[in-house]
Amino acid sequence: MTGETIGANAIQEAADRLWQAWETGTPCAPIRDLIGADDIEAGYAVQEVNTKRWLGGEERVLSGRKIGLTSVSVQRQLGVDQPDYGMLYADMEVMDGEEIAPGRVMQPKVEAEIAYVIAAPLTGGHITMVDLMASIGYVVPAIEIVGSRIAGWDIRLADTVADNGSSALYTLGQVPKRLGDFDPRLCGMVMFRNNEPVSTGVGAACMGSPLNATLWLARTMARAGRPLGPGDLVLSGALGPFVTAEPGDVFEAHINGLGSVRAAFGRETA
Repeated sequence: MTGETIGANAIQEAADRLWQAWETGTPCAPIRDLIGADDIEAGYAVQEVNTKRWLGGEERVLSGRKIGLTSVSVQRQLGVDQPDYGMLYADMEVMDGEEIAPGRVMQPKVEAEIAYVIAAPLTGGHITMVDLMASIGYVVPAIEIVGSRIAGWDIRLADTVADNGSSALYTLGQVPKRLGDFDPRLCGMVMFRNNEPVSTGVGAACMGSPLNATLWLARTMARAGRPLGPGDLVLSGALGPFVTAEPGDVFEAHINGLGSVRAAFGRETA
């Protein structure tokens, strides 16, 4: 099956199921029973329904894009040969170290990434690496807090694509760097949870370089009719394994040459 052959009713029903989970804060069943487990086109069709619903209702404002599935090992596990993307909205941003209220994110997990902020339009059918590098205004470290609207993270490829790439929140470091101030391919990353190291990685783990992932995104967004432009944030993909977050956890990610960023989860009250 493809997104073109799956009926519009199934696409809408899948979008409604995810929307209801988002609205109520109650995880739902996977949507692959409606659109298939591995149909990435159908997954994006579902994602687009809810993107238009959020933007059309003026409830949310786009702030950028996120890239997922940038690890080759994860791609192999899911039987795909490309990453995926989701939309970022302004209300997803939390300040560096700001406490995240319990229950704000369903089933939260945390990963460290490099974030690029675009300063010039990336349009047309022949975006090059030179075009991309020339368009980047600055770079900051980031923590992405992913969360699944699907109960138990019981997801296949189409589930996570439809669920906006399992996006939830993000926090950014506040000391911007120029693109040439560090090596995105060789920079090392270590992430701590409550002062204990829990995830390590390197830029090359992200499609060989986070710039490679970002170029893929720029080209994909241009083809999809939602090109990257000035002020757009790009979360370029995890540099190491994600880690489950529990109430009271404090995460801090350090990326060599780029700096650090923190995310704190509030404790549940009786």
